[in-house]
Formats: sequence, structure tokens, C-alpha cells
Amino acid sequence: MKVGFDNDMYLKTQSEHIRERIKHFGGKLYLEFGGKLFDDYHASRVLPGFMPDSKIRMLMEFGQDAEAIIVINAEDIVKKKIRKDFSVGYDLEVLRLVDMFTDRGISVCGLVITHFNGQSEAEAFQKKAESNGLKVYRHYLIEGYPSNVDLIASDDGFGKDEFVPTTKPLVVVTAPGPGSGKMAVCLSQLYNEKKRGVSAGYAKFETFPIWNIPLKHPVNIAYEAATVDLADVNMIDPYHLDAYGVTTVNYNRDIEIFPVVNAILEGVLGESPYKSPTDMGVNMAGNCIIDDDYVRKAANYEIIRRYYSTLRDRREGRATPETVLKSEIYMKNAGITPEYRKTVETVKRIMTETERPVVAAELDDGRVVTGKATPLTTASSSLLLNILKELAGIDDSVMLISKEVIESVHNLKVNNLGYKNPRMHLDEMLIALSIIARTDENAAKAFAMLPKLRGADVHSSVILSAVDEGVYKKLGMSTSSEPEHQTKCLFHESF
Repeated sequence: MKVGFDNDMYLKTQSEHIRERIKHFGGKLYLEFGGKLFDDYHASRVLPGFMPDSKIRMLMEFGQDAEAIIVINAEDIVKKKIRKDFSVGYDLEVLRLVDMFTDRGISVCGLVITHFNGQSEAEAFQKKAESNGLKVYRHYLIEGYPSNVDLIASDDGFGKDEFVPTTKPLVVVTAPGPGSGKMAVCLSQLYNEKKRGVSAGYAKFETFPIWNIPLKHPVNIAYEAATVDLADVNMIDPYHLDAYGVTTVNYNRDIEIFPVVNAILEGVLGESPYKSPTDMGVNMAGNCIIDDDYVRKAANYEIIRRYYSTLRDRREGRATPETVLKSEIYMKNAGITPEYRKTVETVKRIMTETERPVVAAELDDGRVVTGKATPLTTASSSLLLNILKELAGIDDSVMLISKEVIESVHNLKVNNLGYKNPRMHLDEMLIALSIIARTDENAAKAFAMLPKLRGADVHSSVILSAVDEGVYKKLGMSTSSEPEHQTKCLFHESF
């Protein structure tokens, strides 16, 4: 896979920079950790070479010097808020985060329920967590937060929160998603640490927007496109420009809240260590871009994918016309159209020639491979077989999976399992290929090409099934689709 981002450099420089910040605060740092911690697929798409688990791998560099606090908003529990990319509720995502940290040797010292106001659902969540041996703490609503600084930085404000005992130099404060109250938890901990005579500091880790690349760099525009539903807007940090005469990039919410956060830090610590929102950050990703042209191309592709994602959300009633318009504006800001991606241009051309679903993929070297649906395979299954043959140098006429095997899977699905869709999906095709590869030389050659699929760009003429979409993600392939279902039915099966 071609790269534009040096992941090893990132792991080294990022951990070193955080250690410097810990030292600056006398040996203890509460690090507000935004974005996806274990599976940042957005970052891996716009920064080719960035591994989805890079951030947690970076934290593992601290070994026994790091621990974690996981935060969840009580109202998110009540509303049964879902993490869209995995369709997992925030309450279950908290438990998944605990497992992920624990498996990597980073202890979780506590779960914090913010905005607690006696919600029965939050109480039920706490009982469930505690029955699994987890320590749960409650943080409460503070009247006038965040502007009533005198109350916030007092025993009637942060002083009422349940304090989470911590013992390590680095305390990572993370959450299932935005709006959970991570920053308030960090500041509350600082207040209560000071009451106990412990010196500690606060910093913020957000990968995007990247502060030391241009405002209109495609990577930063892609962040706006990814958060179109949150109305985040990238801006020049006026506080940093005024304090240092240096142009840096931040986003509107951090800039708007900075005077208040600064005032709270002054109330908690006596004086604020920061002159700008950018000062608060510790992100070093911008220093690890090694091929800017390739990164720009990857980010432009992502802007277009986000546009198609918004079209799909609009088609399924989850987005407004205004959201679609914003996505179009992001493309215009980047100076691109959907046809900038070879796969989009290819699929649209083939759609004029056939009514069958078609999928196209662009490989690392620029080659474009296509696949069309057949009575026995989805377009995606056909595509993947074609790509594997192309990469392995196998003639297109060679049948990697015999018609008899495919018909056998068809029979199982329709006559035994009762599926209405007989076509072989990606997961079924890969299982069949892996079995055949044990005895067939061509199948073995093709199967060995699977790692080379990472980074491929895919576009479909119809909305992909949940099964095929999931397999593409696991293979490291980035997908989008036209906002149309394969049939005109109102109910669409996900398999």
C-alpha cells in the first residue's frame, strides 16, 4: 500500500510530545482524548499510512504510566444514542472501550456518568457496570455551566462531583462520542486534585482539524465533511495569531469556548497555562505527512465519499437538503466533483450500458477493476474475484470458484436457510475461496493477494448490503455508493 503518512514517526513523536506536556505540569496530565481511539478509519483514509489503531498503540508506549477514565452522558443513555459506524449503543460502547483498554494493558480507573440527575436508565447502567467489577462515579449538572465560573470552580460546583482516584502520570479521558462531557471531567478532576494537594495539568488531543496545515487543505475540509451533521467549522485560531503571530487552524467550538475554559482553568489552577485553543492541543499528525500530494488526493476522495454518505442519509430520511448542500459546498471548496474519483466516473459510465448493479475499485497503482451482479453473485463478489485474479496474474477466463460450489451455497441459502437473496455475498465468497485454496493453485495465488486490497477505493451503483460493506471495511477498502437501492421495495434486507 502506498503511503503519505509515516506511522512509525507518528508513534514516536506523538508519545514524546505528550511526555513533554506531562513534565511541564509536574508529572501528571489529564488528556482529553477526542475522536475514535481504537478504530479511526477516517484518519486512515485521509492520511494513507495511518493505522486505524495508531492512537491506542501510541498510548501503549506509556506502558504502566497510563490509565483511563471513560465518560458517558446520562442523557445519551436515556436516548439510547448509537455509534453510527458500528451501530452500537453508547452504553455498550463504554463496555467495549473497557475491554479494549484492558486487553492492551491500560487499566480503567473508573467510568464517569456526566449530567447525572437521577435518570433511571443511568442508574441501571451503573448497576450493570458495577456488577461487572467496574467503578462508576457520578458528575452532576452545574447551574450556569460553563459561564458561571465562580460556582463551577467551587465546592458547590466541581466540588460536588465524585472524584475518581488516579495514580498514573497520564490519565486518558475518553468517551463513546462527542458531547459526553470529557472536558468537564478533566477540569473537575483538576479541581479535586488541587484540593488534595496534587499538581496536575490538562491537555486536549484531537487529530482533526490538523492545526499546522492550511485551513483549506483537503484533510481539514474532509474533517468538516465528516462532521457535517455537527456543524463544525474550521477557523484560523485568532487567540494563537494574536499571542504568537502564527497562523494555526482549530474549529469553531473550541475557539468559541476558549475564553470560558481559560477562565475555568484560572479558577481551578489560579492561572491558565494556555494563551490559545491551539496551545491546549498535543496533536503531532501534521508533522508526519511525508507525501502531501498523495495525502491531498486521499482526502479529496474522502470528501466525495462523505458527499455520497450524505446523499444516502437523505435518501433514508436521516439528513436534510441543507446537509446535502453543505456537502456539495465542501467539494467546491476543494475544487473537485464526484468524477474526480475514477471509480465514480467508471460506475456512472457503465450504468448507462446495463441495468445490473456494478461496482468499481481503483487499486494503488491506478488500475480500475469492475464487477457486475450475476444471478449467483453480488456485484461486490464478482469485483473481488476479478481484482484477485488481476493482482495474481490469473487469466480472466479462469473460474476460481466453480459454478457447482456457488450453486451449492445458493441452495443452502434459499432452500435451507430461507433467504430471499440467493447471491453469494463477500463473506461467503471469501470462505469458499479459502477452502478451495487448500487444493487449487490458482485459488491459493488469488487468496494470497487479499492484503494488497488495503487502500483500494470502491464505488457502487447501488447501496451496498451491510454484509458486503462490513467485509470491505475489514479488508481496508473504502466504499461509497449511489443513493439507490437495488430494488424498488420499501423494505431492504441487510444481507
